[in-house]
Amino acid sequence: MPRVELKVNGVSHALEVEPEQTLLGVLRDRLGLTGAKYGCGEGQCGACTVLVEGRATRSCQARVAAAAGGEITTIEGLAPDGGLHPVQEAFVAAGAMQCGYCTPGMILGAVALLARTPNPGEEDVARGLEGHICRCGTYPRILRAVRDAARASKVT
Repeated sequence: MPRVELKVNGVSHALEVEPEQTLLGVLRDRLGLTGAKYGCGEGQCGACTVLVEGRATRSCQARVAAAAGGEITTIEGLAPDGGLHPVQEAFVAAGAMQCGYCTPGMILGAVALLARTPNPGEEDVARGLEGHICRCGTYPRILRAVRDAARASKVT
């Protein structure tokens, strides 16, 4: 089996995996990082979103070989000092989660959005999180949390 080098949350991993295996499978099953969730398996729901080189990436569709060499950030590595990232803080303050299944993907999608659009309008946030599905229907609170995080100008 080929060896693949992955840098996940600042830690390098040399893994023997099939290059066509999904990034989601490797993160969850080989590295024990279960924040990214299996939702639809088709890249349509956003539950599996992680950051690869700062870009929101649907890890259920991304092949591990394609992610090799890039910096991968999961929800577990978003705030490495044990605190919360400003977007996570905004989600908590706005009560923007109910069951929490979609939350890691939503947060990472919001981080990527705010990195490219630091001062998004309401439509920008809605468009930027398009394709992230929340079955609990907390969309108004999620949108408010992202706008609040942007307004706080704390997102790095």
